Formats: sequence, C-alpha cells, structure tokens
Amino acid sequence: MKSLNMRFKNQQPGSSLPEVNLVPMLDVLMSVLTFFIITSMGLTGQRIGNIIVPGTEAGEGGVSEQEIQKKLVVGLSLEGDILLENRIIDEAELAEAMQAYLAENPNGAIVLKADRELEYQQVEKLLRKMGEIGGDSVSLSIQRS
Repeated sequence: MKSLNMRFKNQQPGSSLPEVNLVPMLDVLMSVLTFFIITSMGLTGQRIGNIIVPGTEAGEGGVSEQEIQKKLVVGLSLEGDILLENRIIDEAELAEAMQAYLAENPNGAIVLKADRELEYQQVEKLLRKMGEIGGDSVSLSIQRS
C-alpha cells in the first residue's frame, strides 16, 4: 500500500491536489457558441451570385432579408452582369421576367442588389430601365452595417 501514500515531488505534506474550475471554460464555450449562432443567423438571407451590397450607418429605410425573400430579386454583379435566380440574363429577359412577376403580383416589389464596388452610374442606368417597367415597385437594396 505504499503507492497510495505516494505524493508529487513538489507537494507539501498535508496539502490536497489542485481542483480544476470548469466555470471559466464553460463561459468561453458559451461565448463562442453564441457568436456562431448570431453569425449564422445573419448569413441565412437569399444570396445572388458573388455580390456584396453597400451598407448604411443607421440601417433604417433598408429592406430586411425576410422582406427580400418575398420579392423578385435582381442582381448586378461587379462585371456588370444582370443576375436573376443566379443566372446571367440580358435586359430583354429582365423586362419579361419583371412584367410576368408584376402581372402575377400586382403589389409585389422588385429589388436590385448591386455590388458595392460598382460605379453608381451603372447602377442608376439599370435602375432607370427597371423603373420604366416596374414604376414604384422597384427599389435598391442596401445592407445594414
């Protein structure tokens, strides 16, 4: 029974073994879990191509991701390609798709998601053409910062 009385080299006689406090480790684990949950909630919106939309400071007046999912979403990529349902289309196809959507959804909205690196003249040109077809139903999407 000599092994039961064996002590560590640096252990003082009469002292007990150190205890491991798990509370700080659990706090860190919960913080990391919370971070991933919040991050994943922000990434669940509808994506179009490889477009990064510009943001706003206040975030008011923007269109929420939930609202965008109910609307016809058109993308304008950095290369100037018009995207609808993640495929490249031309302006004639866009006009047909918009007219068909508005015929089916008279109160529907059409949202343009343009890459933030584009010059505004390119975005304005497409917005004007879309506005001629859809009138007040057309809007530009921005991302909240």
